Amino acid sequence: MGVVNQGYNENKQQSKLKSPQSFSHYKRREEGLNYKQMRILVIFIYTISCLLAFGQATPTSKIFNPNIRTLQVGIKGTNLSLPVIQLGSQDQIKVSFDEMSHNAHAYGYRIIHCNADWTPSNINSNEYLNGFTNANITDIKLSQTTTVIYTNYSFSFPNDDISFKITGNYIVYVYEDNQIDSPVAQACFSVYDSRAKISGLIRGNTDTELNTRLQQLDFEVDLAGYPTKDILAEVKVVVRQNNRTDNQVVNLQPTSFTDSKLNYFSRNELIFEGGNEYHRFDISSVLVGGAGVDYVRMLRPNYHAFLLPNKIQTAKTYTQNFDVNGRYVINVQRAFDPEVEADYVYVHFSIPTKEPFFDGSIYLGGEFNFNQLDESVKMNYSFDNEAYTKEMLLKQGGYNYQYWFKQKNRNQLSVERVDGSYWQTNNEYSIYVYQRPWGDRYDKLIGFKVISRQ
Repeated sequence: MGVVNQGYNENKQQSKLKSPQSFSHYKRREEGLNYKQMRILVIFIYTISCLLAFGQATPTSKIFNPNIRTLQVGIKGTNLSLPVIQLGSQDQIKVSFDEMSHNAHAYGYRIIHCNADWTPSNINSNEYLNGFTNANITDIKLSQTTTVIYTNYSFSFPNDDISFKITGNYIVYVYEDNQIDSPVAQACFSVYDSRAKISGLIRGNTDTELNTRLQQLDFEVDLAGYPTKDILAEVKVVVRQNNRTDNQVVNLQPTSFTDSKLNYFSRNELIFEGGNEYHRFDISSVLVGGAGVDYVRMLRPNYHAFLLPNKIQTAKTYTQNFDVNGRYVINVQRAFDPEVEADYVYVHFSIPTKEPFFDGSIYLGGEFNFNQLDESVKMNYSFDNEAYTKEMLLKQGGYNYQYWFKQKNRNQLSVERVDGSYWQTNNEYSIYVYQRPWGDRYDKLIGFKVISRQ
């Protein structure tokens, strides 16, 4: 133990990398504009840059600097939670991450309010926050007795300096050395109130098939006692399966409605691939392999965990298996503080198959990569080993993952190609209900509900 991984201390200049959101030069160019014109220009440029940066309309938590790892955002004091809190409650959002060195860094953060589509709201910070918009990160801890050295940074809010006035979507940007327009990471979360009452169920008897591969979500939004002038125009609904954004449903129209109630029954847009339960592995110990691990080896200077090979699913029978729908938790056995005592381990994934899929690619899916597709989670096929393989550096703990197939020239992902698809799968569906009353300048999050198939 105590061996330093020198690779993380090279090229420290990379920690100053600019993100796509940098637009300070536009401000200098347009000094003659008044404040309102400037704000419109900044929001427009920011929105376009977000689309370019993420390749989709819904940004997620994301790391911009390669020296940052294990960015987590959730409810403080709980594991495996979605980053959603109720306005006025005692809950806090906690954000944490590791910087892969023991060098001193001055990190701060700022919070902005966003609309339902995650574009910045056209309101000032004093309209959505009490206190300060920016703050310094002061909870800093060095890793202890690990083969890979790192520094853990964390912060929570609402706190004595920052609290929320309104509901909605929020993005917190982490930056270094007061370079506010050059974030090293961003974390997305939401604040809601419970004005909208949501109820629903998941069924395998869909409008296209009967209890085979698919699931249908039916739900109702009740706004009784909450005034709306035009319920169809004011209310927006977003639905996510297992917190994924690739197959989320937006611009959803109700099947029927009254002045205070919206019904979303038998909508084709709410038919989802059931998929299969997530695979899981436990690397909380480097002395013995946990669940899903074949063996662990010290290949100096790092530990390597080789997972049990995953087979391409050919059976048509569903097998129940406990999972946490893609989430993960940092943990190390016999430790007082896993945040700084957990080591980093190279994890090896493999899918034996005689030949690759020639019509698409396979990716690892899970919250450890914010359910996003990029080269860091793309599986590589080895003709010599006759297998898809992938190696990832992950912090010790317990993880869920799936294999997602992306067909060429299509954006839709499928679990079925590798892991199969079953209507019995225990997925969860998060329903977000937004409202913008006539004349308002931002979207409120007036209801949130997670519905699971038990």
